[in-house]
Amino acid sequence: MRHSTLVDLAREHGVHLPEALAGDWPPRLSGTDERGWFRFQRLYDIARSVIRTEADVRRLILETAADERDEGSGWLEIQMDPSGYAARLGGLTPTVELVLDAAAAATAATGVGLGVVIAANRTRHPLDARTLARLASAHAGRGVIGFGLSNDERRGAAAEFAPAFRIAARAGLIAVPHGGELSGPASVRACLDDLRADRIGHGVAAAQDKPLTERIAAAGITLEVCPVSNVALGVAATPADVPLRTLLAAGIPVALGADDPLLFGQRLTAQYRLARQAHGLSDGELAELARMSVRGSVAPAEVRSRLLAGIDAWLASPNAGHPDTEPGSAAALAVSARGDTVHPGDTPDPGGPEPPAVASGHRGAPGGQDLVDQ
Repeated sequence: MRHSTLVDLAREHGVHLPEALAGDWPPRLSGTDERGWFRFQRLYDIARSVIRTEADVRRLILETAADERDEGSGWLEIQMDPSGYAARLGGLTPTVELVLDAAAAATAATGVGLGVVIAANRTRHPLDARTLARLASAHAGRGVIGFGLSNDERRGAAAEFAPAFRIAARAGLIAVPHGGELSGPASVRACLDDLRADRIGHGVAAAQDKPLTERIAAAGITLEVCPVSNVALGVAATPADVPLRTLLAAGIPVALGADDPLLFGQRLTAQYRLARQAHGLSDGELAELARMSVRGSVAPAEVRSRLLAGIDAWLASPNAGHPDTEPGSAAALAVSARGDTVHPGDTPDPGGPEPPAVASGHRGAPGGQDLVDQ
């Protein structure tokens, strides 16, 4: 969600925004302790509360697709927990069908393809997750492409949600749980062992465990790494402390993601700038990151081919690496660790352009990569 849209809808629906979401935006956050995470969740819930009508949902998704297009993205995977909107939008099924219809309309208007991941919430009962898994399965092949698990991984054991993931797997949906952000390597291992993850939101804690990184690399499981949010929430002390290089050196596919742009103030391109600036990634390495994002997505074959060709064209361009040029278009798996929400803030230019954005999603917020996080 754009910050301007948050302010507009809050005014329209009479929702009071705290200063952290109004004049003092983006907020200063922390997630490494219960108090910090509670504040993060509270701000997220306030932002989500401005989505009241069908028109709000359609505006949100159309703007998201347009913003991704402007960042160079050609494919976006948005994650949502319909439970948070069902009361206002007529129920779980009508909410999902509205989102799918709005996504199709946004694709037609912008040319950016959209897939939807339905996510369960770790803080709710596992039976609720099974209900959502059945709902997701009923819409497999109609726009829903995966099933996720979000919120504070320090709560809700992954094994308790395994039956829901089995339901989704039987329908052919990919498993995209969050793990390894606020907890250690055991959280990542649980995503693999209990949930049979195909992709993991965050997963950065795996860098602490060499056998685990070897296992992830051997399985070709993509990690959705969100550098800006890792620093903002205290997962990493500085951008250089995000273990991006360690994961790449281990052979793990990495998709850079913006997590929650509304709450962190940065979108996808800023993550590539940070990778160049803080980790010294070359044009070739940035291009390979973009390719990993496309390969880790569920984009249709023809979309993948087009996006990969765009990345190759950017890399071959004589302007690649020039600080005054912009890359061509590609895709973005902004595979959120939570989702994608607002717009870039003031990330300094590291001395070169970014590759054609890749494939966006990972998108989820505290409550799951959610609509507000897109």
